[in-house]
Amino acid sequence: MYSIIVVPPSCGSVAEQLRIGTGERIEFGRAESGGGLTIAHAGVPRLAGEIAAHRTFWLLSNLSEDQTYVVENPEGAGEHVKVAPGRVDAPVPFELSRVTLPAAGDLLSFDVWAPRHAFRSVDRRALDGAGTVPAFALDRTKRYFAVLAALCERRLRGEPRAPLPAVEEIVERLRPSWPKVSRSAVYWNIDYLAVKLRLRLGPEAAGPGQRTHGKKESLASLALRFDLVREDDLLVLAPVASRAER
Repeated sequence: MYSIIVVPPSCGSVAEQLRIGTGERIEFGRAESGGGLTIAHAGVPRLAGEIAAHRTFWLLSNLSEDQTYVVENPEGAGEHVKVAPGRVDAPVPFELSRVTLPAAGDLLSFDVWAPRHAFRSVDRRALDGAGTVPAFALDRTKRYFAVLAALCERRLRGEPRAPLPAVEEIVERLRPSWPKVSRSAVYWNIDYLAVKLRLRLGPEAAGPGQRTHGKKESLASLALRFDLVREDDLLVLAPVASRAER
């Protein structure tokens, strides 16, 4: 059974997708090859690389002479893997991946899906002894979590490099669910989150104008890196009536 799906650029139908199973490999590049992925661009090597399926993840070989390939997680917060020229069988852990190839001034991309990711139960209640202290104790019903969700919203919605919202923008975004929100309340919650999550800001954030921006950037980076806020959590930004209807 196949475990990896390769989606060509401008793929128009399921029939155009390439499916490979564990132990199988396909090549990609400018030259047409039977069963491989053809990328018709003068800036792509005839044999640019190779994809190999390995159970729940896949391996990427960069067969170009001088171009680094980048594999991004389009659902993440900017996570990516760089594969240097000549690197063989670099493991890619993302369930959804976008491979980007620099090509004579253009950036060409195609997707690779690894939909058979496996998970085991994390239930530890049968074990004796004291439970593990949570790494991050966040209450999703509190105002501070709504502030954190508003801070991360743009990047969670598929814009990993989007600039963070200004405090005034956070106020307007929270108003439907928190009518009495104010700039001072948002500032207070940002400061509270920085203490609660034990942020350690560098010396570059020491200036008065940079302090809040540094906290926001550090909070968003931490929250997205460790999945403290997920796209499903953006429901806390909906008006109260809308949430009650659900």
